[in-house]
Amino acid sequence: MQTILKRMDVIALAAKGNLKPPQRVEKTDEEWHAILSEEEFYVCRKKGTERPWSGEYCEAHQPGLYACRCCGTVLFDSRTKFESGTGWPSFTQSVKPEVIKYTKDTSYGMVRVEVECNVCDCHLGHVFQDGPPPSGLRYCINSLSIKLVENS
Repeated sequence: MQTILKRMDVIALAAKGNLKPPQRVEKTDEEWHAILSEEEFYVCRKKGTERPWSGEYCEAHQPGLYACRCCGTVLFDSRTKFESGTGWPSFTQSVKPEVIKYTKDTSYGMVRVEVECNVCDCHLGHVFQDGPPPSGLRYCINSLSIKLVENS
């Protein structure tokens, strides 16, 4: 049975610490530069944000799993993807709670929860509390941070 995190679970993880990742992948900036484009490096490694409606997965509907662009860890299932109208791919939950890291983000005068790949620290986006059931969450993710892996 899949664990569905709710708003209070995410807030607790961001405040008190995250679940243990299934593994760790660590590379230097030079090593990340060798496998990522400049735009991908900016978003994934420097916590950038792609322009709304510009990402390749914003309106994608094909079935499959979405993996971390940097390390290949499977993060989201297309069955939890929904149209949020925000300009970024949105999901209601991750495939497993331990693959996402939650961090309180107070940049730009806002209080948000940043989401990163818990395996390699790739910046994915943010999670908000305005998503549909069953979680009520909206994982707002940069297309440059993920890649679609087709179901076999």
